[in-house]
Amino acid sequence: MLENLGLTHVFGVPGAKIDSVFEALSASKKIQLVLCRHEQNAAFMAAAMGRMTGRAGVVLATSGPGVGNLTTGLATATSEGDPVLAIGGEVPLEERVKSTHQSIDGVALLRPVTKYSNEITTPGQLGELLGEALRAAESGRPGAAFLSLPRDVGLAAYAGDPDQPFGRSVVAGPGANSEIQRAAEILNASRKPALLLGMQASDPRLSKSVMDFIASSGIPFVSTFQGAGAWAADSSEHQFAGRVGLFKNQPGDVLLADSDCVLTIGYEHLEYDPGIWNAGLSRPILAIDTVPARQDRDFLPDVEIIGDIGAGLDLLRARLNPKIDPAHLALACRARVEINRVVESGASLGGCPVHPLRIVYELTKVVTPETTVALDVGSNYIWMNRYFPAAAPRQVLVSNGQQTLGVALPWAIAANLARPGRPVISVSGDGGFMFSSTELETAVRLGARFVHVLWDSGSYDMVAFQEQAFYGMTAGVQLGHVDLAKFAEAFGARGVNITDASQIAPALQEGLASPVPFFLSIPVDYSHNLQLMEQVRGSALN
Repeated sequence: MLENLGLTHVFGVPGAKIDSVFEALSASKKIQLVLCRHEQNAAFMAAAMGRMTGRAGVVLATSGPGVGNLTTGLATATSEGDPVLAIGGEVPLEERVKSTHQSIDGVALLRPVTKYSNEITTPGQLGELLGEALRAAESGRPGAAFLSLPRDVGLAAYAGDPDQPFGRSVVAGPGANSEIQRAAEILNASRKPALLLGMQASDPRLSKSVMDFIASSGIPFVSTFQGAGAWAADSSEHQFAGRVGLFKNQPGDVLLADSDCVLTIGYEHLEYDPGIWNAGLSRPILAIDTVPARQDRDFLPDVEIIGDIGAGLDLLRARLNPKIDPAHLALACRARVEINRVVESGASLGGCPVHPLRIVYELTKVVTPETTVALDVGSNYIWMNRYFPAAAPRQVLVSNGQQTLGVALPWAIAANLARPGRPVISVSGDGGFMFSSTELETAVRLGARFVHVLWDSGSYDMVAFQEQAFYGMTAGVQLGHVDLAKFAEAFGARGVNITDASQIAPALQEGLASPVPFFLSIPVDYSHNLQLMEQVRGSALN
């Protein structure tokens, strides 16, 4: 059934309750079984496949702790719109009521972090429940779905037809015509409109509709971190005012604050809390999305176009003729100039430890539109999301919902599989890297090639500078030293310890040509991090 659906990779960790599926997959000529070191990382890889391909990534885990270890990965996928099908083993049905090892109610455990959670209790249910799970994972705003497979059911014969089209994707319409017309009337009457691109706007399948809408309407726009919208501007880059999120003090926030009307495209509240960017404002809010907006006193759209986002944008575009105030457009242009100026300033920042902007600057010089950039969470995540451009949809992968540590390395591995032959660069702090560092063996075993840039501060710095801002001190953030270059080499990868900023550029070039994963460990100077919070102390922070 998975083969018939066109799924190409399954990630997982084996165990007695799920090994029948592993045995079956070992004979598949269409699906690559990827053995991982930890179920959480396997779920991260499956989610990255879902984000990059649009089809559900698949992860397998055994019962008890195996299923339990999926929790963070599935919560991240559901929060961030990544389609995932998780299949977890379970003890045989007759042992479910007994006290036996590795027995856990996985369906109940994972229900809060998935869109769908159910158990296959008879062989005949397999096709139907698999179809339900896949449709839940891939439809609307995508997310994770979980199926529990008791060991005896997994070993039983299936009497049904595996070629039946269970799990066929659903095609949605463009949204109500009346809402599209209302949105057009409001936008045409607006003199200072703005667009806010969210996570689903960055779906590559929507890129033409999004780019056509922006170019035709002339409306300036910002994106969330996960929307990563520089690519959407195409040749009209003056419309893009940068990414917004976390702290309300970026150039794009000036554009949002000046707008008399905001159209959100595929935006989810957790990407940038409406209570931060839209509190107390009475301007019209319009939303185009696959699902209705959650009710929020700071985000109650006047118009909601619910359906296929691309089709809705196409119909709305045909009805627009906005007359935008030139001063409003100038704000977006000034924002881009400011962002570019800050990035270019990194070229002159030398020495060691290295200023974050020097690392950002050097990365901009080697990343092409074909390069996938996987970001971990930490202070590096803030600097990169503010200043690193995105030249293609979902080129920059970021955890913007749960802000989950440890995603960068598993995502880099998945990018090698989803986008074979294309360059991959992953970025993390030393703290986040160690969350999933054992998967470096998986990367080497698979023959993955990527450059991993480690911002080494010896601390959980994203926590540290926010503690310093609020309490005037830090607690529980200092880490011990690890020679991360030697650590990488112990797995068969290549590692380099940077001792001066001038070494970064040649090391990146060497890394991009390396036949094995290549690690740059860069001592980073985070002494300017408190400036990231200027004008926002006392507001809601993570």
